[in-house]
Amino acid sequence: MQTTIRSAVTFNGVGLHSGLRARMTIHPASAEYGIWFRRTDVIGRDAMVQAHWASVSNATLCTVVSNAAGTSVSTIEHIMAALAGCGVHNALIEIDGPEVPILDGSSAPFASGIMARGIRVLDAPLRCFEVLKPVEVRHGEAVARLEPARALEIEFAIDFEDAAIGHQQKHLQMGNGTFLRELSDCRTFCRQADVETMRANGLALGGNPGENAVVFDGDRVVSPGGLRRTDEPVRHKMLDALGDLALAGAPLLGRYTGIRAGHAMTNRLLRALFADPSAYRIVDCDEATRRSLPGSGVNRADIPAVA
Repeated sequence: MQTTIRSAVTFNGVGLHSGLRARMTIHPASAEYGIWFRRTDVIGRDAMVQAHWASVSNATLCTVVSNAAGTSVSTIEHIMAALAGCGVHNALIEIDGPEVPILDGSSAPFASGIMARGIRVLDAPLRCFEVLKPVEVRHGEAVARLEPARALEIEFAIDFEDAAIGHQQKHLQMGNGTFLRELSDCRTFCRQADVETMRANGLALGGNPGENAVVFDGDRVVSPGGLRRTDEPVRHKMLDALGDLALAGAPLLGRYTGIRAGHAMTNRLLRALFADPSAYRIVDCDEATRRSLPGSGVNRADIPAVA
């Protein structure tokens, strides 16, 4: 069955790229509502923005969704991953600024807040998108691919010249609380060489290596406290991928592979999937399928304790 959050939960913080403070509240919603953002600071034009692959207007360093009136919400991938990982299918997210708070740079604070409120089952069947044949997009050395599988799987590979990151690869079946246990606490990251460039372009203004991002410089982890996991970067890329795949509008049954991919590649992949009606079908989730979904069988104790 479809679900929503039991009661509202609020988060406060700065946006990673804008540096602007925002207050964001996740509210319960009815069945078939989906996930929508409402900009409470927007007056005189449409303030509602759907969390959907077709609403993505930019995905260079984060995922941005917009409506026809030009209202946008940016850096939505971490909250979308938390909602998917907790098994929330319907919610209204009110926010009083243009960017979702980055909090600690991971999805763990969002997931903890959602699970503290609890999940309410709604009186409506859950449907999934089943991938029927391989779909792939490429850009240079970057690859993003979906292929048939009985449940959602994510495999990711990254390669960075910084020795502290290097080559990392990981594959996970996403059912039975895997997201909460294995990925939710993994933080966004960047190279020291890129920080000044981003800030010169008006980005990463709210980034702080001691609070909400992991910064690498060659063979060093610059951020105080080091890594939460030895392969935290590739795990965070998997977290991002789940958040971007959640913009499909319903859970996906398929294997996602990302090689040096990012937000833009995953959005291009969803557009390619839904442009080909022979590549997927809509199925009602039976009990066996439900147990394989990222939000099945989760509880708050699955979320790692992080500082």
